[in-house]
Amino acid sequence: MVVLFGPQHAPAEPGLSRTNIRFTVPSMPKVTEEHRAARREQIISAARKCVLRKGFHQASMADVIAESGLSAGAVYRYFKGKEQILESIADQSIGRVEDMLLELLADGAAPHPADVIETMLEWIVEHADDEEGDFTVIAVQAWGEAVRGGKVLDIVMPKIRQIRELWIEIARRWQAAGHLPADADPQHVGQALMGLFPGFIVQRLLVGDVTPRSYANGLRALLAAR
Repeated sequence: MVVLFGPQHAPAEPGLSRTNIRFTVPSMPKVTEEHRAARREQIISAARKCVLRKGFHQASMADVIAESGLSAGAVYRYFKGKEQILESIADQSIGRVEDMLLELLADGAAPHPADVIETMLEWIVEHADDEEGDFTVIAVQAWGEAVRGGKVLDIVMPKIRQIRELWIEIARRWQAAGHLPADADPQHVGQALMGLFPGFIVQRLLVGDVTPRSYANGLRALLAAR
């Protein structure tokens, strides 16, 4: 940017010639939305690693700043504090399950309930361990944090409701395809299905001897029982 003073605008300072004076002021570089998104994800990724190592409560902003490799000012430019970062982590972790269910609903198919459960569980196991750690561990911690109330509950509860509504819709499709009795209540079925996944995740993390196939086979046996 150039600032120009003509003779009539030149500052009246002693010894200053009343000729044109030209100042060049460097322009500030523009920060793109892509850059902002990348920085946010860098901070969230760092916080996720800290949570996996220390848990929601023990992980501190100092830990996140050190892990991110950014300055404190840069981190606080995107997040007001630790709680806001944890909200984003919880939102992302639970949102991954929601995305998978939306994919299952996208083509309008209505496969057997146990097949859907097995597909979902295989997806969870496949995507649980990535370069940033097991997202199911963070999901469990997010549930625990939500029980304490506060803003994390405000993030988690709507997600849980949305996921349950997707299961209810899947139950409706199963019923229409003849996989469920005509007098079954899809809402009740959706509530029951919603409870299957935390049970699998907890057993996988704590006991370690459950697999998508064994879990789905157990469900097949239950569905066949009369």
